[in-house]
Amino acid sequence: MKYFLVGVGGFLGAISRYMIGGLVGQATSAAFPLGTLLINVSGSFLLGFVYEVGTERFVLSPEVRTFAAVGFLGAYTTFSTFSLETVRLIQDGSGLAAMANVAANVGFGLIAVFAGVMLGKLV
Repeated sequence: MKYFLVGVGGFLGAISRYMIGGLVGQATSAAFPLGTLLINVSGSFLLGFVYEVGTERFVLSPEVRTFAAVGFLGAYTTFSTFSLETVRLIQDGSGLAAMANVAANVGFGLIAVFAGVMLGKLV
């Protein structure tokens, strides 16, 4: 059952990532990977929220946590894409943009997890 939950969550997370990445890409023409940044930050926020609500506040069942955290958010967040985009920026001679990409994803991701945990404490 755990594998099924991870699979269904992963399916939905991957589709969500693809849709959001595409929408952001269509809405902006920036060379900076804004879609990946948005996905990583929102995924970090959601993971912080699910963690806080699921383990500290209401204690979600292991099945719900597996579906949400491992399945959906595991497929939704895009760390490997972020890493590749950073390397491509470096290869293209955009070292400053690469550093900004790393700082923004890591910095905003940490802030988003903290915000998710704080919101989870309020629920």
